[in-house]
Amino acid sequence: MLTIKYVTEHTEEAIARLAKKHFDGRELLNRVVELNNLRKSSQVELDTASAEMNRLSKEIGLLFKEGKKAEADAAKAKTGELKEKIKVLNDQMTSAEQQITEILLQVPNVPCDAVPEGAGAQDNVVEKMGGSMTDLPENPLPHWELAKKYDLIDFDLGVKITGAGFPVYKGKGAQLQRALINFFLDEARAAGYQEVMPPTVVNAASGYGTGQLPDKEGQMYHCEVDDLYLIPTAEVPVTNIYRDVILEEKSLPIKNCAYTQCFRREAGSYGKDVRGLNRLHEFSKVEIVRIDTPEHSYESLKEMLAHVESLVQKLELPYRILRLCGGDMSFTSAICFDFEVYSEAQKRWLEVSSVSNFESYQANRLKCRYRNADKKIQLCHTLNGSALALPRIVAALLENNQTEKGIRIPAALVPYTKFEWID
Repeated sequence: MLTIKYVTEHTEEAIARLAKKHFDGRELLNRVVELNNLRKSSQVELDTASAEMNRLSKEIGLLFKEGKKAEADAAKAKTGELKEKIKVLNDQMTSAEQQITEILLQVPNVPCDAVPEGAGAQDNVVEKMGGSMTDLPENPLPHWELAKKYDLIDFDLGVKITGAGFPVYKGKGAQLQRALINFFLDEARAAGYQEVMPPTVVNAASGYGTGQLPDKEGQMYHCEVDDLYLIPTAEVPVTNIYRDVILEEKSLPIKNCAYTQCFRREAGSYGKDVRGLNRLHEFSKVEIVRIDTPEHSYESLKEMLAHVESLVQKLELPYRILRLCGGDMSFTSAICFDFEVYSEAQKRWLEVSSVSNFESYQANRLKCRYRNADKKIQLCHTLNGSALALPRIVAALLENNQTEKGIRIPAALVPYTKFEWID
């Protein structure tokens, strides 16, 4: 959530920066300015009225002692009027504050200057490409056919048990999943991330804290009876560890990693691009999260990008890194980089990670703050990234490593799978 200070002191700048995300914030932000002016003027009146009532309250006793009953009664009547005025002013301030919060929850984060202009995915900027394409057998199979051929994943059984988008992993398919999870977690721990195992169900406050709520697209699974939500990413519970917390600057950056199942309704997703593992309702993912100071957060972002890149390199997958344009960014991010791996059989790029700096946007919602060396309390910066999401990694590994002999396992994974081939 944008801070009131930023919106009121830099209104035109905020409007211009939001336009890069193709969000017209003029009406909403101008309304925030109006409400904040009302709140401040009400505060001044409230302070004046409270001071006057305190003065009169002291005076009433003295007037009674001096036998000035008429004057004392007049002062009592005046305090009654002031009490009513104070109540009205308090209600006015509370209403203004609530309206400001409701409006700011509707306003996305402003993109930083490094975000390119653009309307959608076609305008994203390719920052880097790496890895090499593989020579595949003639007529290579897509991963859903490979999964059936080698009895790795049963999509139909998932439909029977739950519904479309909930696959059942079997045999070496299940072993490959577990191997990737352990590989990603070991790599994160080696990079200094502390592993946590959070709940996969969160309350509404956690959803609001990281910006998944209000859920305008209806992508979260909601347990209505208990008002709980299945997490779309471990970012939600892990970042909320630091909700309503004041950290010491010397403890930053905080680095956490977590493996969880993730749940997304993926409403409105149809067609060939969602076949097999390309788009699921439930999937496994390892997430990295950082809490940092504003001065160091972009250095943290570079380190996170290097970490994710090292993972796709060790998996020997062709990849590219995209700097997302304003029109393709998420609601909460100030800047975002996507990692995509190339699917040789499908002849398309598959997104496997997003790495974002949210600056102070989430921290303001979370009230996640730190105390600096001068004992001043400031908002933290929050960052997160997938390291990595498994479904499309599995899809690319199966497709890109298929041979006449079977499917080759990358060397980095063999200590985890305990087998070199799927055959």
